[in-house]
Amino acid sequence: MTSAAATAAAAAAKQAATGSLIGLALGDALGFPTEFNDVPSILAKCGPWRQMELPNKAFVSDDTQMTLALGRGLRTAMERGPLGPRRMERLVREEFVDWYHSPENNRAPGRTCMVACRLLDSDLPWQKASQIGSKGCGANMRVAPVGLVPGLSEGERAGAAQLQAALTHGHPTGLAASDLTARAVYLLAQGVEPTGLVGQLRSYALESRSVYQERWLGDLWAHSQDPTPKHFIERGWDECLGVLERLEGALRDPSLSPETDPCLVTGDGWVAEEALATALLCFLMFPEEPVTALRRAACTKGDSDSIACLAGAFAGAYAGVGAWPGEWVERVEYRGELVGLGERWDGVRIGL
Repeated sequence: MTSAAATAAAAAAKQAATGSLIGLALGDALGFPTEFNDVPSILAKCGPWRQMELPNKAFVSDDTQMTLALGRGLRTAMERGPLGPRRMERLVREEFVDWYHSPENNRAPGRTCMVACRLLDSDLPWQKASQIGSKGCGANMRVAPVGLVPGLSEGERAGAAQLQAALTHGHPTGLAASDLTARAVYLLAQGVEPTGLVGQLRSYALESRSVYQERWLGDLWAHSQDPTPKHFIERGWDECLGVLERLEGALRDPSLSPETDPCLVTGDGWVAEEALATALLCFLMFPEEPVTALRRAACTKGDSDSIACLAGAFAGAYAGVGAWPGEWVERVEYRGELVGLGERWDGVRIGL
């Protein structure tokens, strides 16, 4: 067995895809009731953050709903052949429009997603529907499936991550943050140690900094004010490199306390690069304690459901499905569909 095959087998053995998707939904359900609250209000409502419990009715937000929409689109696209931009765009666009019209789309969806999906429900080229000025975390809170789908090349993974972001959020920082988020999920699923993760992400960002994914993005850059595609995409990677530098500095700081709201260190998470960095901080403070990482992410003053859903995706990709309490898994909303996608991509049936 080659080293690549052995790595893939190890990811399947721990059910990394299922663990990541379940972790994302659990984080979403834990953070959904605390979104828009400051930390004192959360503590007053939920008690000590290390003891936060999943609500009895573990409803998720639009974060999990759109993750599933992307997952369905990717699954169908790859059933019909190698993943490419035209097929992926058409099928994921259909899923996003279906979500837009769904009666279950009542979980405080983001304005950018709603405006873009309304425009996607037309004959417009998708680049004209994309909200070119928005780098909200809706770009990357749903991207985990791109890091979990087996069989993609590095270029396909990068292109798919950026395209799914660009369908709604066209800002270059949203594209770069989505690419990095999918990369982090992929690396953790493959067994990369958390201690080396941020360094690997910084190296990847530096290598990708001047690469505009024209095959996947078409003329998206021309809808901005940038003079060239290179200038356009470099803006996004530079913002992501800046927040990764802040994250590295925080992790090296011996005074960093788990009791400090992570949003005070790496940002509130309303924008894509901060959602990535703050979720990574929550995970990397507790890499061997996935439930604690979720609780820390949910008890934050920022976009707590998106921060916690990304922290859950990272923790579940690293630790596998066994990371999560069985009684939590049983009652999280959309459990059956999450497990179905995860089992498919893990190549195993685990019967949760």
